Amino acid sequence: MDIRERLKPFTEKNDRLGALALFPTFGVYFISLYLAITQVDNFLVLVPMMVLNAFSAVRLYVLQHDCGHASLFKSRKHNDWAGEALSVLTFAPYAAMRHNHNLHHSHLGNLDHRDTGEIHTMTLREWNAASPWQRLQYRLYRNPFILIPVGSLFTYFIRYRWPKNAGEMAGSVIVHNIAIAAYMAGLYLLFGWTGVLIWFLSSFIGGMIGVFMVYLQHNFEDTYWDRRPDLDPRIAALQGSSALDLGWWMDLGSANIAYHDIHHYNARIPHYNLRKAHQEIREEYELRTIHWPEALRSFRLKLWDEDQGRLVPFPKGAPVATPAE
Repeated sequence: MDIRERLKPFTEKNDRLGALALFPTFGVYFISLYLAITQVDNFLVLVPMMVLNAFSAVRLYVLQHDCGHASLFKSRKHNDWAGEALSVLTFAPYAAMRHNHNLHHSHLGNLDHRDTGEIHTMTLREWNAASPWQRLQYRLYRNPFILIPVGSLFTYFIRYRWPKNAGEMAGSVIVHNIAIAAYMAGLYLLFGWTGVLIWFLSSFIGGMIGVFMVYLQHNFEDTYWDRRPDLDPRIAALQGSSALDLGWWMDLGSANIAYHDIHHYNARIPHYNLRKAHQEIREEYELRTIHWPEALRSFRLKLWDEDQGRLVPFPKGAPVATPAE
């Protein structure tokens, strides 16, 4: 059976499952944040609650992402309402996030449209042709000890205040930022600067988890990049997106978005069906799964080698001259 037909049953939306995913996660988010703030002097409570709050924020972001694909609930109206409400806690303006993420899906694996990807990847040829300053910038950018924490701060706290392609959605972005300011003001009025600081640190941790996951979704050795007309969107979806088996607790904390190959192949599949869909067809279609050791090693891979068709580390020694593309 064609893989599209095999995946079709998993596209069915279930409002009960959507609500069971959404409202308890809201509850965990607010309860963990409250306990972290009110138990700030108790390290044994503070740290676990901050981590729990961070993961609940990641889950809320994935649920908002589902809403952007109109896959959390049956009704588009309900998806949009939920997406707008979630945007205050995820710091991602809903309409702009939805638009830019759909562009990412449209151009996945396309070397001529890398601007739609979340993390920039340079080709080996571009690296060899780059100036020393450009290479230094890219080395710093792809360093995980810079990429993850700085990426978290920049993306969620700065870039999302006015995301790219937001011109036609200026009104919604402004309203979104006002809502966030009101949320911060409420935290300050209730808990003072301690509340704001604990929220910021928890959100920063959540942002780092998010950047970590986003990197692994498309940056691994046997990923897929090509140029049109040779680019095959089906291969880009299944081979250019990872299936991360990092354990049940990571699947729970990230709302199954780790099964990114299935998501990219059919974005209409809700998060609550992704894990099951992948597990049921994994052996039948020989889908590759990445576990923790390979996931961590993937951070050594920096450049797309068009000749070998794989992601490679930085070359040792001086850059080698290559023909212009």
